[in-house]
Amino acid sequence: MATPGFWQKDQEEVSRLSQERAWMRGEIDAWQKLYKETEDARILAEIAQEERDETAIKEVRRDMARLQREIKGMELTSLLGDPDDKRNAIVAINAGAGGTEAQDWVEMLFRMYTRWAEDKGMDVRVIDYLPGDEAGIKNVTLTITGPYAYGYLKSEHGIHRMVRISPFDATGRRHTTFASISVLPEVDTDIVIEIDENDLRIDTYRASGPGGQHVNKTSSAVRITHLPTGIVAQCQNEKSQHRNKDLAMKVLKAKLYKAEKEKLEQKKHEMHQTQKEIAWGSQIRSYVFNPYRLVKDHRTNMEEGNVDRVMDGGIDMFIDAYLRLK
Repeated sequence: MATPGFWQKDQEEVSRLSQERAWMRGEIDAWQKLYKETEDARILAEIAQEERDETAIKEVRRDMARLQREIKGMELTSLLGDPDDKRNAIVAINAGAGGTEAQDWVEMLFRMYTRWAEDKGMDVRVIDYLPGDEAGIKNVTLTITGPYAYGYLKSEHGIHRMVRISPFDATGRRHTTFASISVLPEVDTDIVIEIDENDLRIDTYRASGPGGQHVNKTSSAVRITHLPTGIVAQCQNEKSQHRNKDLAMKVLKAKLYKAEKEKLEQKKHEMHQTQKEIAWGSQIRSYVFNPYRLVKDHRTNMEEGNVDRVMDGGIDMFIDAYLRLK
């Protein structure tokens, strides 16, 4: 930014570089803070041992446990080197075969990712929502906004399987249910996706689900179809048709961006091994509630017996294992 002529650049370029500088400064400041705190803890430990100060030793142990967690988090962030990893994430959850049981599974996964995001201080916004016929959710699309949201959540892309005694089965049988998770990076203004208006079909319809009289009386929901590719994006959660169109267009751009990027990655043979075409039965993770309790990721073999912890958003162990495997 100190180079001659920097401020004569295009305003968007200046803004992008300023944001990149702020991000890099944040990374450096965080590293320096951890380094200083680690050095302070080391010195305090040496003094406490010399003086046999048990209170100080306990304090050092607490500090070291905290520092280890923070350093591990920074180490994990260092594995996120793809330019898209810094972006916000668009997460779509869709029910597989299984009726109400599958729709309930979508709602459980929706809650899991919402809790994970909230624990990380990230913002969650639902942009499309279709409730189940009796319970649960047929499909839901949400944006998760925060540092490295896509980088972390790209590990969740694929089929998620649940095994349990269904509360919707009067005979108490065990059911196996599937849901698909699709994770896309949210396209920022620094990426140009050219869309010809003539290539779009825009349909409006009445939104479903909660929302009051306005939702029921107006055709505010918007579905946009990109005719050359057949890619569809829709949004119904805003009262304004104009706002729904803007959000649907944002999702469409993200999907088109993802499709183009995958073409390039195929040419370079750099596609993620686990991001295959979604097909039922090719699950990446299983959540077993009965006859035993276990969550297992089939790509990394990472297992967790505390299923309730996972369903409350405790998926960091699976994300960590996936990123380190790559």
